Amino acid sequence: MPRDSKHLEHELAQRALPCILAIPIGIASGAVCALFGRVLLTVGALRDSHLLAFAPFLPLAGLLITWLYRRFGREAARGISLVFDVGHGTEEEIPLRLIPLSMATTWLTHLFGGSAGREGVAVQMGAAISHWVGRRAHPRLDAAHDGSYAVMGMAAGFAGLFHTPIAATLFAVEVLEAGKLRYRMLMPSLIGALCASRVSGALGLEAFHAVVPALEQVGTALVLKVMVLGGIFGLVGAAFAVMLDWAKQEAATRIPNPYARIALMGAAVSLLVIALFHGRYAGLGTNLISDSLAGSPVHAYDWALKLLLTVSTLAAGYQGGEVTPLFAIGASLGAVLGAPFGLDPVLVAALGYAAVFGGATNTLLAPVFIGCEVFGAASLPLFFIACAAAKFCNFNKSIYARQRVAD
Repeated sequence: MPRDSKHLEHELAQRALPCILAIPIGIASGAVCALFGRVLLTVGALRDSHLLAFAPFLPLAGLLITWLYRRFGREAARGISLVFDVGHGTEEEIPLRLIPLSMATTWLTHLFGGSAGREGVAVQMGAAISHWVGRRAHPRLDAAHDGSYAVMGMAAGFAGLFHTPIAATLFAVEVLEAGKLRYRMLMPSLIGALCASRVSGALGLEAFHAVVPALEQVGTALVLKVMVLGGIFGLVGAAFAVMLDWAKQEAATRIPNPYARIALMGAAVSLLVIALFHGRYAGLGTNLISDSLAGSPVHAYDWALKLLLTVSTLAAGYQGGEVTPLFAIGASLGAVLGAPFGLDPVLVAALGYAAVFGGATNTLLAPVFIGCEVFGAASLPLFFIACAAAKFCNFNKSIYARQRVAD
């Protein structure tokens, strides 16, 4: 066979195989995310109904989480950092033990009142499934070794949990290296994300959608206001990322023993969760999102307290993610800023929902389409303006320590 023909055949295999494997990867990721998400919602409802029966025992749950990871975790204990290293091609394997470990420990965090998210777990699970399938389906393919299958799995995990397949696809192809898109994995990631979203929905994990006020025209004054708001949201997202990194380093330095660290900090978080409005800032923060988008009263300090408790929970060593709390922080901050800017608080809450996420993850396209898929495409221009301003003002800070920044 001529050399050019062999090269073409290899290139076709490189492109076709990931698209084919994206289907079972998406199905498996969607099923796992449905199980994880539905149990997590049940756990959260149980905690809210019996807060005083669970929250005081958050330190004990932390000790169990630490023991589980030290006893069984090994490389899986690195969590999302391991996924990023595999995506960059500096690591070769994501162990499947990561899936049950991350699920169980996140359920424990939420049951006992920790303030944390869920997307980090979904992204890790999707990446573990996808990378495992890719390496074993055709280990000679470069894509299986340089982390491209991990990218596909990140999209599937994100979409399986949030039902935003376009945003999930863009998140996966842009988050590893800010300013650089992995176009080669765009189509496989989209296929996997669509499959995961459909499967998790069919298995009973409901999607979140909301309606925001429609605007007939976007004038100069509105554009300027949204730019300023986007800049504020970007600064808050960057502050979250900086504070989380600082808190993790300080906690590890001042309390080197991981058992002592999670027990002491868990006790402080537990007291605050109970004392501050009886669990208002526990769990995901979906209560703050609902209040903000329904036009219900939101305290001016809700966003700040949610930020501080989430940073404290994650710095202590509890498991979960950051994205849903970021949605809550952005929505509740936006609801507060709407009136001073002369805009509908519900609309500004929706902009904050997307833009604070973008500011904290150092991404642009994913938050724009999060806004469109959750709140409708009619406000696409405003989401783009707000998220562009947030990206401009976040100083390339990110909650992901292994994220690279393109030159």
